Amino acid sequence: MGRRLADFPQVLAPLLQSRHVVLHECQSVSDELILNVHTQAIIGGVEQDPLCATARHSVGGVVEAMERVWNGELQNAFCLIGAGGHHAGREFFGGFCCFNDVAIAIENLRARYGVRHFAILDTDAHHADGTRDIYGEDPEVLHVCLCGVDYLSPDGTKVDIAVLDDPWGTGGSPDERYLQAAKAAFAARAERFAPDLVIWYFGFDGHRGDYGDMGLSSVCYLGLADFMVAMAEKLTQGKLLVVLGGGSRTDLATRIIPQIIARLARESADARL
Repeated sequence: MGRRLADFPQVLAPLLQSRHVVLHECQSVSDELILNVHTQAIIGGVEQDPLCATARHSVGGVVEAMERVWNGELQNAFCLIGAGGHHAGREFFGGFCCFNDVAIAIENLRARYGVRHFAILDTDAHHADGTRDIYGEDPEVLHVCLCGVDYLSPDGTKVDIAVLDDPWGTGGSPDERYLQAAKAAFAARAERFAPDLVIWYFGFDGHRGDYGDMGLSSVCYLGLADFMVAMAEKLTQGKLLVVLGGGSRTDLATRIIPQIIARLARESADARL
């Protein structure tokens, strides 16, 4: 999205000196995998949209990362995608999202390995309407979205939280309220759901000064990273896939993303000792 990744991958150079961090260059995704989720018309529309120039490689990276995490080749993975995914439904796309990277990766893992249950926490500032369109009727995907509305599906697997609503003014700072809401919405539900793999759709667009400004700071995102690493360790022996969502500012990407990857690497190192 714009030049948000202008400082990558060189900003990762200190991390790449560690044997616990490996940089993979992703391959383009095939039509066959895309068509497991989207219609042929969507493929044509995406290919004509200049904002989607990186879409196939972005999805290819998420597909490969999810496979490698599931197979144990990687303890966890952070996907530095160029085109977003959570606003892409079966028959529509937009909002800087092209193909639904997470959904395509899930369907690939289901087809190839028989993996069924996935728990997704989406902390992008905007509602994941595309992911909900695809998995709204699928009880084997727990989808918790921190956004501007409140909703709970009858089976409890689809959850929206109007995260910063605080009519009584008792919730503390935006960072504190957001972290508290994420933990309350996801932790117990994910434990009951018992997923095979945990996915964090991480957008930093809610940071102060970005286009989805929710008054958040890097403290919130690093707290979310610690929370999700701990949840993955508890639920799936550390199998965690982090996929970059919204966010436009290069300075924020450069400041926050390496610190999140460092937290993933720390857990990987601890697991191997």
